[in-house]
Amino acid sequence: MSAVNVDIVLIGRNEGARLVAALAAARGQARRLVYVDSGSTDDSVAAARAAGALIVELDMSVPFSAARARNAGFEAAQAQDDPAPFVQFIDGDCALVPGWLEAGEARLREDDGLALVTGWRSEIKRDASVYNQMCDHEWHRPAGPITHCGGDMMVRAEAWRAVGGMNPALVAGEDEEIGLRLHKAGWRLERLPLAMTRHDADITRFGQWWRRTVRAGHAFAHVGTIHPEHFRAERRRVLVYGLVLPLVAIAGAFVSGWIPVAALGLYLLSYLRTVQGLRRACLPPREALSHSLFLSLSKFPNLIGMATYWQRHLARRTPEIIEYQ
Repeated sequence: MSAVNVDIVLIGRNEGARLVAALAAARGQARRLVYVDSGSTDDSVAAARAAGALIVELDMSVPFSAARARNAGFEAAQAQDDPAPFVQFIDGDCALVPGWLEAGEARLREDDGLALVTGWRSEIKRDASVYNQMCDHEWHRPAGPITHCGGDMMVRAEAWRAVGGMNPALVAGEDEEIGLRLHKAGWRLERLPLAMTRHDADITRFGQWWRRTVRAGHAFAHVGTIHPEHFRAERRRVLVYGLVLPLVAIAGAFVSGWIPVAALGLYLLSYLRTVQGLRRACLPPREALSHSLFLSLSKFPNLIGMATYWQRHLARRTPEIIEYQ
């Protein structure tokens, strides 16, 4: 029997060897391990069963999402005899760091006003690609009070139930959105200065990065319709650098050759500012230069993601999950 009073909800879809590693890292660390499968065609379910997990297989006749999977896992864990008061959510491409569950539970028990705690993710193969490096930098945010976080989190079951869990209609940004709702409901959230999970992004191709960035743009738009104040700066940057400046450059070229040059100058200025910001965040010079290039380029797939959301929303069509693996 685990020493912690925490249940783990692990979600996945065709994660392969990454899921096997995640199951091995989670096994024996919590009171109960629940695995939620979203229509995998590999051996994911068999691997989870072999690891002793309680299996939940989603009905794939209904559109699936990570939010729906986490909700189903939470309900399955809480439906058991003597459910744990705290639930740790992790994704199938993440390995839990030993000691995190004890630290997270202790912090939640110290403060009844905390709805959730999270920690730091880090990339297992950080230097396998520039894309993995960017993920690793993205995961490492300052510790302390927060208003939202990623999908790896330990939640107080009472708080999760109070806000109705995650929004299953969200196919991206669902983790940040529930944090915002918890915060607005008067709960507090906190990032602890501790390692929580080891993530295996396995993004080695430009196409994978592009689709992941399209997904981020979709989140900017969809979450923004629910919480207009959130992602406001991100949406503004996408519209300026992904849409307005290119249109100005193209239209202006018929008026003066200097207009496209001026537009390129604005892109260069934005790039250099991004480099400076990453250098202040202690990234090595070479990484700051390469990361900034992709961050500048990201406004175009972000724009596609935002447009995709609005196209489906205005047509009253259900959003479709955007996979990048």
